Amino acid sequence: MATSIHRVDAAQVSPAELAKVEGLVGELAPSELRELLQALVRSVLAGSDVAMSGIDAVWTPAQVAQRLGMSRTHLYKLLDSGELPSFRVGRDRRINLADVIEFERNRQRDRRELAERFAHVDRARAGAVDELMDEI
Repeated sequence: MATSIHRVDAAQVSPAELAKVEGLVGELAPSELRELLQALVRSVLAGSDVAMSGIDAVWTPAQVAQRLGMSRTHLYKLLDSGELPSFRVGRDRRINLADVIEFERNRQRDRRELAERFAHVDRARAGAVDELMDEI
């Protein structure tokens, strides 16, 4: 289960080559593949380096912590609590990329729901203040 990561250095991609790829992608029928390729082109156009890995890849805790933008200490707390599944290879831990992606989706969903709840609280508070002001 070796991790195979393909990288593209945006600075090394010529504008002509990128325009050609963008044209080819534009000719594809709407699909998940087309959306993925369009996202890749947009990232490179924006000057971002990109990396691609298969969903069945297995990552080290250091790789996952970097991807999630957190310390390894915090990541190990998530692994120990079972919030993010992992398995052992000898003494070392490994994490399936599919589990990392699922964790990210859940975290984004939870953040969105929390933001929506706060937005509703603010609206309710504003409505209550308006009602009180009308009574005064």
